[in-house]
Amino acid sequence: MNNRAQGAVRVVIAGAGIAGISAAVALKEQLGFTNFTIYEQGEDVGGTWRDNTYPGCSCDIAAHWYSLSTELNPNWPTYYVPQIEIHLYWKRVFSKHNLGANTKFRTKLHSATWNEERQQYNIILKDMHTGEESHSTADVLFCAMGGFSAPLYPKDISGRDTFKGQLWHSAEWRHDVELRGKRVGVIGNGASAVQFIPEISRDPSVEVVNFCRTPNWFVPRRHLQYPEWVKWTFANIPFVMRWYRNYIMARADTSFLIFNKQNTRIVSFARQRLEKYITHKAPKDELEKLIPKYLPGCKRVIVDSDYLTCLKQPNVSLNWGTIESVVEEGVKLKNGEVIPLDVLIFGTGYSLEPTDLRVRGRSTTIHQYFKTHGGPTAVYGMSIPGFPNVFVLLGPNTAVGHASVVFSEEAQVQYAIQMIKPIIDGRVKSFDIKEDVCSTYNSWLQLRLASSVWTDCRSYYHVNRDDHSKISAVFPGPVSLFWWMTRRPRWDHWNVVGAKTEDLHRHYGQGAIMGLVSLLVSLGVAFAFSIPQGLL
Repeated sequence: MNNRAQGAVRVVIAGAGIAGISAAVALKEQLGFTNFTIYEQGEDVGGTWRDNTYPGCSCDIAAHWYSLSTELNPNWPTYYVPQIEIHLYWKRVFSKHNLGANTKFRTKLHSATWNEERQQYNIILKDMHTGEESHSTADVLFCAMGGFSAPLYPKDISGRDTFKGQLWHSAEWRHDVELRGKRVGVIGNGASAVQFIPEISRDPSVEVVNFCRTPNWFVPRRHLQYPEWVKWTFANIPFVMRWYRNYIMARADTSFLIFNKQNTRIVSFARQRLEKYITHKAPKDELEKLIPKYLPGCKRVIVDSDYLTCLKQPNVSLNWGTIESVVEEGVKLKNGEVIPLDVLIFGTGYSLEPTDLRVRGRSTTIHQYFKTHGGPTAVYGMSIPGFPNVFVLLGPNTAVGHASVVFSEEAQVQYAIQMIKPIIDGRVKSFDIKEDVCSTYNSWLQLRLASSVWTDCRSYYHVNRDDHSKISAVFPGPVSLFWWMTRRPRWDHWNVVGAKTEDLHRHYGQGAIMGLVSLLVSLGVAFAFSIPQGLL
């Protein structure tokens, strides 16, 4: 037993988005632990689902799966739900568990520095209204800022400040600007742009010019509405809603097979089906440019929110010319042509660079560690060597192109909860993942990624989306595999201060029967996915 008083352990959560709320709910409900504080720089919870309010904003994952497994909602109105429904869901979860009592809004965790002697982090907080700084400490730190918070403006398009019209990014939508009767340029044709272009073009007086670089693969959107009797069934008949959620997950997780180039027949079949869909929906004169040359899944496959159909409207046009810069009148192309515009909207996604991870561990910062390893690097996307008691939620190589990130975050949180319990119990002062474990895990990641479709093009999955650099965003397997790998800690994978590994195994290990079952399943999983047995 170490000398830290059990009740003195303090946990800090940076961010009150879906990851931060998930971590807080688990701490409170599973461990009965309440000595934690959520620091949120905004004035409300919800993260990206609070901030993104552009027309047509919605989730492209089924709502029954894009929610906590402990907080199922029988009243989702549709299969895919709009932004406002998701935001309200997380606000309800936050309120239900009285997390407001543990939250400080308009306060940003500015930096955290590990103190080896005290075995805790010295934290600098910043008041977002006054700019004043204050100090605090944390024994455990959740970095839950998320990966879709900083709007990305392409570096090769200059001159934004010269434009005389209205200009904004889709993540910072200007609801005060009337688009009626205006010529609107939209740069980008990714997940956000294909949702708001059909909405703003419904008004025939709005002329939309969509500037595109690379075509996307599309799948049809399921316009399924749940009748009241179905909602009643979900709410009142045990296990039905849980079964439905598991069915959605199982059905989606099998689609991971298209992301492995070695599955040539499956990949070819998927390509034919998606090409047929685009051919059926899109304008015939644009098909040559709208059908991608790269394999499906290399860039995120987009759920079609009637985007392809709206391209047939007379007030919507595509422009595939290379943009040189933004000028006073509008957009100037490389060929010298200037496209005059009244409004210019960037639908160019987000920077996945973790700019808010100002954390210094035993000898370096997280940014410096990433730099020396060719880009973001961690174990299970959350644990970094030399950074004790830090858990990065939705960190490197955790995103997926086919499944719910809420599920992946929940798997991370469950792993972290098991790591935190010995600290709360007073048996351990700190954990940090061993460097050789991190190296082995990431070697396995990159080996599997080398045979994936994500090497077939450039995308935000790479460290630098403009080249074929290290793939740092996606996990190369089904989310069920990620869950299995994070189902329980391997105590010998960690540098432990305050206890011996065998003591942790004795107090927090599995029973003999469950341990044997886990070992047998792990052997099968290791064989199927070429995972070094030491990782399982």
